[in-house]
Amino acid sequence: MQTTTVVTLPMGDAHLTLSACSVVGSVRSVNEDSFLAQTPLFVVADGMGGHERGDRASQTVISVLLDQVPADTVPSPAQVLAAITSANEAVRELTADDGRRLMSGTTLAGVALVTANDGASTHWMAFNVGDSRIYSWDGRRLEQLSVDHSAVQELIDAGLLTDAAAREHPDRNIITRAVGASDLVDADVWLMPVGGSQTFLICSDGLTKELDDTEIAHLLAEHGSDGHALSIAEALVTAANDAGGKDNITVVVLDSQMEGTSSDNESTNERSLTARALLEDTRPRAF
Repeated sequence: MQTTTVVTLPMGDAHLTLSACSVVGSVRSVNEDSFLAQTPLFVVADGMGGHERGDRASQTVISVLLDQVPADTVPSPAQVLAAITSANEAVRELTADDGRRLMSGTTLAGVALVTANDGASTHWMAFNVGDSRIYSWDGRRLEQLSVDHSAVQELIDAGLLTDAAAREHPDRNIITRAVGASDLVDADVWLMPVGGSQTFLICSDGLTKELDDTEIAHLLAEHGSDGHALSIAEALVTAANDAGGKDNITVVVLDSQMEGTSSDNESTNERSLTARALLEDTRPRAF
């Protein structure tokens, strides 16, 4: 799918071009990924593979977010976080079945258009739980904004593993946070001002298992030329599926264009706001 919409914000009109695609892949029989791609939420959820009800977990998260953050609104950061908390509670309820406790969980990654300062300013709010990813793309450089909550990422952070080695590590599928895994959900959250030209790529690990960042950036750059029958999300998913497709693959690409303003790349420096801190203070940070 690919759509274009115009959202009127306090600083002007934002032209949003959106493409999204999700496939089961070449190996799996069930697609445990789900996505939401409509203003103000652009989200990917990857049900925990190998666990019971992974597909229902990801679908439940999307359903709760849709219910609590209506389309074509601009919520506050606190509203988005409250919706994530409610989604966690709903997934936890899936674990009860005839008195037998079942494991159900999902990753969650996305960006939301949010208002702050009593509606005086608008930001992109990025959030993630697990190893689904959020990237930014400026036409030349691909930057991973989110940090994976995974066993191999902890080894990378400790200097014990390289990015290349992590792709083949036996624990590469172990995640350390998930929606539904515990009573309290711990999302990484950060804010970025809306302005200029901004592109976000949100994906499940089915994409990044098959394509490294260099390959993803090459596809994004190549798609900038004319003559492509597929949307950029479809092109990325097709490439990952052709490369092996060992997992479900879901991609959401959001391009925001706002005339008369410029994007401030330094605004992404404050990337480690905890959900608790943002709930206590929903004012935009000083970038």
